[in-house]
Amino acid sequence: MPVQLASHIPKMASNDGVIAAAKKAIGNALIEARDLVGEITLIVPREAIVDVCRALRDTPGLEYQQLMEIAGVDYPDRPERFEVVYHLLSLTKNRRIRVKVSTDEATPVPSVTELWPVAGWLEREVFDMYGVGFSGNDDLRRILTDYGFEGYPQRKDFPLTGHVELRYSEAEKRVVYEPVALPQDFRTFDFLMPWQGPEYRLPGDEKATGEAPGAPSPAPAPGGSTPQNAKTPAQTPKTTDTPAETGAGAPGDKQATREARKPRAKKAESEVSKPEAGPDPKPKGRRGRTSTGSAG
Repeated sequence: MPVQLASHIPKMASNDGVIAAAKKAIGNALIEARDLVGEITLIVPREAIVDVCRALRDTPGLEYQQLMEIAGVDYPDRPERFEVVYHLLSLTKNRRIRVKVSTDEATPVPSVTELWPVAGWLEREVFDMYGVGFSGNDDLRRILTDYGFEGYPQRKDFPLTGHVELRYSEAEKRVVYEPVALPQDFRTFDFLMPWQGPEYRLPGDEKATGEAPGAPSPAPAPGGSTPQNAKTPAQTPKTTDTPAETGAGAPGDKQATREARKPRAKKAESEVSKPEAGPDPKPKGRRGRTSTGSAG
């Protein structure tokens, strides 16, 4: 007889009491604890990250045995602009917890490779993307970017185009690296709502204002900006009352309409059977005689 499961969703232990247990295990190393939308986040000092992770892993009742991810976040306006975020998983309780530390460009974060060897690769990713150093990591090299890559691409102040571009040179038969050269400037978008209409003065706008074609544009406003079109109010959408307003009114030439609606095959046959206009053919005479009737 097959065993029926109560639910296909894995059973998860409640987060009730986790913050209290974490405070007891961590002690004064806990700066702040948050419980939002069922997710617990602990903020701890940078120097205490190894001891905090060890306590979360080994304390009975917490038992966050596995390190799932180390992520970086950049806040350029902060004195310590980088956050390093550790995501831990409890295999016995089937629940997760998040631990955050802050650092700057010059101060490294202690490595947790002594607790989880997989942290070596995860710390290399954060170093490669953000430039955050990890003291105690014996193999802190780039892991995602190319050889000789300049800068750290996930920083908010990193240019979207990068510093160096690569391409295959047919002349040199190899990949060459060159400084980025943009053939044109970036376009700017204002992301207006589509039913409010653009605020630009485009060619043909003079028809709406009754100006003569080719008339000069209105003089700039006192602030120096060109007058813009008024937005169409979203509360009064444009509607059509008659077919003529949609361009689908009665045809002007009924015969032309009937010809256009003929099936293609019949239309093609009529075009083939119709003689082409041209000069009159030569008069036909008897074989061997000219047009005057004399023998050839």
